Amino acid sequence: MKSSDMPAEDHEPAESDRFAAFRHKAFLRYWLARFLSTFSVNVVSVSVGWQIYDLTRNPFDLGLVGLIEFAPALLLVLVTGSAADRFGRRMIMGVSAFGEAICAAVLVYFSFVGLKSVMPVFIVLAFFGVARAFFAPATAALLANVVPPKDFANAVAWNSSAWQVASIVGPAVGGLLYGISAQTSYVVAVVMMLAAALLSLLIPKPAQHSETEHVTLDTLLAGFSYVWREKVVLGAISLDLFVVLLGGVVALLPVFARDILELGPTGLGLLRAAPGVGAVAMALWLSGGKIRDHAGLIMFACVAVFGLANLVFGISTLAWLSIVMLALAGAADMVSVYIRETLIQLWTPDRLRGRVNAINMVFVGASNELGVFRAGTMAGFIGAVPAVVLGGVGAVAVAGLWAWVFPALRKARHLDGRT
Repeated sequence: MKSSDMPAEDHEPAESDRFAAFRHKAFLRYWLARFLSTFSVNVVSVSVGWQIYDLTRNPFDLGLVGLIEFAPALLLVLVTGSAADRFGRRMIMGVSAFGEAICAAVLVYFSFVGLKSVMPVFIVLAFFGVARAFFAPATAALLANVVPPKDFANAVAWNSSAWQVASIVGPAVGGLLYGISAQTSYVVAVVMMLAAALLSLLIPKPAQHSETEHVTLDTLLAGFSYVWREKVVLGAISLDLFVVLLGGVVALLPVFARDILELGPTGLGLLRAAPGVGAVAMALWLSGGKIRDHAGLIMFACVAVFGLANLVFGISTLAWLSIVMLALAGAADMVSVYIRETLIQLWTPDRLRGRVNAINMVFVGASNELGVFRAGTMAGFIGAVPAVVLGGVGAVAVAGLWAWVFPALRKARHLDGRT
């Protein structure tokens, strides 16, 4: 395996130190900033989803939320990636988090004055998507700059857990706060986003191989060229796109919570939190460096489990079984994310990490936000249950197809830079 910009003597992982990454002050601040940002985004997501569904009772509008949030990442991919390679990544994180706080503050205002149309919320979500479009690639690219190579795999596990822990606490708290009032949930999100912005700016300035060439079409497209050449990176990035695009169920959880499982706003928070519970439990296990060989095969097996778990969730009418299946899907997805993200960073030179991660974020955004659109649209036409079941079947099929199309990814063995 290629491991660009990483000295050979640093490749030996610190397997015995589960908290190796946190020994570095820069990573601790980075992790907290990412956690708080993700926490607040989840609070906003639950609140907006419930508010819009209460207003229109149309699953298609839930799909539009995902499309609107994803569009800026796609339209600005050349700009956001290049910015992360040319300018201070921590500064981009801080400014973007502050922009998210402004958008959440506008939602606070809307919740006070009341809404008769979802259009104002959609407009705010578009600006919210712009801030997230800059935040994501800068954050992903910065990770390799805040820890030494020997602690990188450990940092990836904990970095993924920041998202997952926030995915447990954020939706549950968002549902509870929205039960108090929409204003309360949005105010909490504003405070969290401002804290994330401050922590981002307090990260010690790291060493970064910034892009110094003049901006040309070639430099803007360098990330695309690299991804296309490196089939391991291409396979890892595209796998997430198609699996979660087909298998994602998050957008339809308000429908299941209200109409199928009859759980209410608090139950919606529990459903949203369940994948995170499974993922964090798995992240704690992975942080000890447990995957030491056959990483590619393990990844594809877990992708198949993800699809099957979502399929069972779709046909379940029992709250406990639905929650267990979501937790299982989250645990399987955590393994897949951990392996994919480690491989992508190991195979990408630092000078290109911003642009490659911008592309990765577009694929991740497509898998999540467009997955929301896919799920909402299908549910609007054929119902929520068939939409989830067909999506689970599709995710399993993609796992098998990608294992065949990308043999180098299937044969990837180690996550510490060794062949």
